[in-house]
This record gives sequence, structure tokens and C-alpha cells, in this order.
Amino acid sequence: MHKSLFAAALSGLLLFPGLAPAQDYPTRPITMVVPFAAGGPTDVLGRVVAVRMSEILGQQVVVENVGGAGGQTGSKRVADAQPDGYTFVLGTVGTHAQGQTLYKKPLYNSLTDFTPVALLAEVPIALIARKDLPANNLKEFQAYAKANKDKMTFGSAGAGSATHLGCVVANTELGTDITHVPYRGTGPAMQDLQGGRIDYLCEIISTAKPQIDGGTVKAIAIMTKERSPALPNLPTVAEQGFPNMTAYTWNAIFLPKNTPAAIVNKLADAASKAMDTPAVKERLESLGAQIVPANQRTPAYLATFLKSEIDKWAAPIKASGVSVE
Repeated sequence: MHKSLFAAALSGLLLFPGLAPAQDYPTRPITMVVPFAAGGPTDVLGRVVAVRMSEILGQQVVVENVGGAGGQTGSKRVADAQPDGYTFVLGTVGTHAQGQTLYKKPLYNSLTDFTPVALLAEVPIALIARKDLPANNLKEFQAYAKANKDKMTFGSAGAGSATHLGCVVANTELGTDITHVPYRGTGPAMQDLQGGRIDYLCEIISTAKPQIDGGTVKAIAIMTKERSPALPNLPTVAEQGFPNMTAYTWNAIFLPKNTPAAIVNKLADAASKAMDTPAVKERLESLGAQIVPANQRTPAYLATFLKSEIDKWAAPIKASGVSVE
């Protein structure tokens, strides 16, 4: 009887060779799935963090870009992966919160198909306008938008993207109804804003900052409650009288569901230590990312945070009338 039990256990290990004891984790390279194309804000942040996590864990964290379906393709791959700690996704507000309402049939359930590991950083969205728009703050922008609503347009990186939903929030709070022009990514939208072919854009700070600094677009507001160290002179929406006009993205690590707690905690600890590394903090903050406090980098915090984010974004998404098949 004992021999048969041992044989069964052994055969299980042979069938799933990646299921090494949690206390030995990790014993081989780990894959960080970035569910977007290389070179974007999430990819840049992921690669900075992966280098430091590799040093902390003593095994290489390899970044693999798996784009498609607004980040759902790469995230789905991780949801379906073996729960051994060797494949995790660098999720965002779009992949794990907004997509749950935006897609008619999401490829996964963010709350039940993943194990939360650690929230890493929040990245503000800035409301930026063509440089010759005759408004320099939100009150002036609101007045201009209401007077010119029939001829104004705003762009985005695509219907349902964080940039689109950021402007949905802005328009709702400003009481304006402006025509949306979706693009295939941030690049062409930014080009048309610089060329004056659209009027404004709600853009992630890491890609908006170079254009703001270069004077090719006009910054109206940062859509968070606190100013960004990357753009310290840009007033927040709250400072300008619109405290509920907040929009941002965030990055967090998720493992497949049923990953052992010891592995989850070890990966969370490594991620938190990486975010506390001065060189990492300096690099990410220069890109506009705001590293969350240590007490917000726990699996328990991320689980609660994720639920609140899904609920938060459901309302503006439904109000926008946008949905994706």
C-alpha cells in the first residue's frame, strides 16, 4: 500500500516536473508575460523590474511580449499556465479591471482565474491638448469645450483603451459630449494631436511627458489626486476643482490560480524589494510611474484593490456605451 502511494506521488512529479517544492523556488528561469507589444509603457516598466527581480531571486526573469485583444491574449496564457510560479503576467488596469466590463465575453475572470501577487506602481494619465487650443486650465478647457462641442474631437489609442476611458471620465465630469476618434495605438493619435487634427487626448504620462516637455502639446491637468514628480508644475484635476476626474493605469503581478502560498509570498517579496531599489525607483519615477507604498504590495491588498477597480471602472465603461466582442 505504501509502495503504491509512493509510486502515485512519483508519477505525479514526473507528469508535472515543474512542481518542485515551494521552499526551493525558484530553481530555473521565470517568464514575465507582458501582454502588450515591446516598447510600450508596460513593457518598459516590466523590463526594469525584471532585471532587479532576477538578481533578488537568483534566477533570470525573462520578459516575453504576448500582445493581442487589449492585453487579454497574454493574460489568458498565464491564467491557463501551470501554477508553479514560473509564469506570471504583468497586468494593468485594462487587462484585469476594465476588460471585465468592456468585453462582452472576457477571456478570463480576473478575480477567480489568477492569484494576486503584488501591486507595483500607478501611472497617471494627463489631459493634453493641441498646443494652440485657447485654454490653459480645466475651467477654460470646460468653457471652450461646451462652446465648441459640435466641432471638437478627442483621440485615443483605441476604443476601450485606458486613454479612451480616461477621456470618458473627463467628459463626464466636465459635462461635455465630444466626438471620439479611435486610433490604432498611441503613436498615430499623438501625431494627429501634434498636427492639430484632433483637439485633445488623455494620455499615459510616460508617453505624454516628452511631448509636454518639448512644447508640441499643451498640458491641461494631471488626472490624479496628487501631482506627479515627473511633471511637478502640472496641477491636478482636484486642484482645479474636479476631484472625481481621476484616471490612471497601474501595473501588478498575477500568477495562475492555485499557486502555492509560499511561492506567491516569495515572488511578492522579491517584487517589493525590487521596487525599493533606489535605481529602480529613480528610473520608474523618471518615466512618471508612482511606486505604491510597501503595505500596498501584498497579495491581500491586491486582491481587495482589484475588486474595487473592477467596480470603479464598470460605471464609466457602461456610460460610454463602448463594448468589445
